[in-house]
Amino acid sequence: MTYVIAEPCIGQKDASCVEVCPVDCIHPTPDEPGFEAAEHLHIDPEECIDCDACATACPVDACFPLEDLPVDQERFAAVNADFFGGA
Repeated sequence: MTYVIAEPCIGQKDASCVEVCPVDCIHPTPDEPGFEAAEHLHIDPEECIDCDACATACPVDACFPLEDLPVDQERFAAVNADFFGGA
C-alpha cells in the first residue's frame, strides 16, 4: 500500500505534508523547480513507507491510503505514479 494525494490538493499545495515526510517522497517541494507550475503535490509510490504522517499533516484532507482512496478520486493513484515516470 502507498499513500496518494488526491483532488483536494489541487490549487492548495500547502506543503505541510512535505515538511513531515520522513523519506522525502512528496514532490515537487516548494524549493524544487516546477513547484509553482504543479497543479498539486504527488507521492512517489516506490518511496512511500505508509507512515501516515502526510495524512495527519494535510489541512485539506488530500492524502489517502491507496485502499481508502474515494472512488471518485481513484484516477489520482495513476496521476501520482505517472509524475514519477509510471512507478
